[in-house]
Amino acid sequence: MNWLDFTIVGLYIVFFLGMGYFFKNNKDSKDYFLGGRSMSWFPLSLSTMATQLSAISFISAPAFVGLKLGGGMKWLTFEFAVPIAMVFIMLFIIPPLFRSGVVSIYEFVERRFSASTRLILSVVFQISRALGTGVMVYTIAIILQAVLDIDYIYTILIISVITIIYSWQGGMKAVVWGDAIQMILLFGGLLVCLVYGWQLVQDAGGLTNGFPTERLQVIDFNLGIGEDEEYGFWPMIIGGFFLYVSYYGCDQTQAQRMLSAKNEKTIRQLLLANGLLRFPVVLVYCTMGLIVGSLVTLAPDFLAEISETTQKYFPEAAANGGLKADLMIPVFITKYLPHGFIGLLMVAILSAAMSSLSSTVNSLSAVSVEDFFNRGKKKLEQAKYMRISKLAVVFWGVVCIAFSFLFGGSKSAVIEIINAIGSVFYGPVLVTFLLAIFSKKVNHVGMNAGIISAVAINLVFSKTIQEIFNIDLGFDIFWIWLNATGVIIALVVAYVVSALSKAKVKTDTGVSFKIRKEDWQTKEVYILVAFFIAIIIFSFYVPQIFG
Repeated sequence: MNWLDFTIVGLYIVFFLGMGYFFKNNKDSKDYFLGGRSMSWFPLSLSTMATQLSAISFISAPAFVGLKLGGGMKWLTFEFAVPIAMVFIMLFIIPPLFRSGVVSIYEFVERRFSASTRLILSVVFQISRALGTGVMVYTIAIILQAVLDIDYIYTILIISVITIIYSWQGGMKAVVWGDAIQMILLFGGLLVCLVYGWQLVQDAGGLTNGFPTERLQVIDFNLGIGEDEEYGFWPMIIGGFFLYVSYYGCDQTQAQRMLSAKNEKTIRQLLLANGLLRFPVVLVYCTMGLIVGSLVTLAPDFLAEISETTQKYFPEAAANGGLKADLMIPVFITKYLPHGFIGLLMVAILSAAMSSLSSTVNSLSAVSVEDFFNRGKKKLEQAKYMRISKLAVVFWGVVCIAFSFLFGGSKSAVIEIINAIGSVFYGPVLVTFLLAIFSKKVNHVGMNAGIISAVAINLVFSKTIQEIFNIDLGFDIFWIWLNATGVIIALVVAYVVSALSKAKVKTDTGVSFKIRKEDWQTKEVYILVAFFIAIIIFSFYVPQIFG
């Protein structure tokens, strides 16, 4: 990077600090954490996508497709379940949550079960989300360390402190509008990489000469059980469905955006946009992975530079596997793009990373304040509420930074780590909300036992957790299945323990909810179902299209 690149990055940082100041006038919790419930579907849709399709996707998804051993276009299977999950959330999850008027969605759980259930679920969310965000912060550090040659510790602090400041100042409005701008910048950066990468690959011999044909296979009917059995069709449909319903409907980081909407129609538009746009965006990510991955094969000096950077910054990864696949895109940017574009790409990547961090910090703060300080009949005064909320933003920012140091030596692509961590928790969280809405037989004792037992068993069988703590059980189950096993275990334990327990069952959540015929016979539902079928058919023909 030269003076032009640093100037672009500097102006971007100043802009976002100014945006936080612009949105600083938040009167109460609805303003600070829900944007006054005045947000339209367009910025909320971009914000929702920006949080999920972040720096992790920009860096790690192409690395999985183009460079990771056993990777390839099979990453597209991760998107198969999104449209049908959006339909389920649209019909069954969001209406009762939105009508309840809560800030923390875990308050809804307390109304149905008990304060203990709310606190358990809140703690589960806070731990899982802080761990996942630690992975994201680590991704930022990879980028900046490789590009700027600055020590890992300082690269984390540079981006985290800036994000914490504008989140602390502006609340949810700053987060959402920041995300919307960041999503546009990210996609623009993605197109720049595609164009330059394509030209370089064509000059070096052509795309099809740069990768083995098995990287083009999307659909594989393996069951996801056993060594190297990953990304099978049915595991990705079933496990992916539970993952996305839980993530978008029962995770505070995403549900908080929907609760910030003006009305339920806005939420339906948001979910429709997310269900339709995710697959094309991820397809572009994967295409970039094929192109840049081909360049690794066609240009030996590119491969040598990735190897040298791995040995310099990640000696553990070099010793274990030879290459840190997540370095592919950062090295490509610095090696092949002209100055000015390097600065713009750094802005795009910083935008994506700040989007995820700011959203998570805001949601963690909302949950911790609502679930631990503003519970019960006696509520906090507004001045004290805002003071504690802003302190919570700083606290969770620091916690996320601390968690990032846990993942420096992992051999897996970062995008796999973060999804594997979330999969441990998503199933039992989803079951809690489904039973809160639909069941009249489960009490709080059974629900608490279901959550704890499902999380504990999933932790034991999580390959990623085993890797982090150097444990080997000799049994491999693909991490996407943990979303389904979490649902099954939590459901069975909740009903069995409730039947054996004498605790009273509470059934009143304060919300009247019933699915009507006109709710599911809508254009949004029909469009998403048709799109689900279309992307499955398209994925069968990806080898022919790209071959």
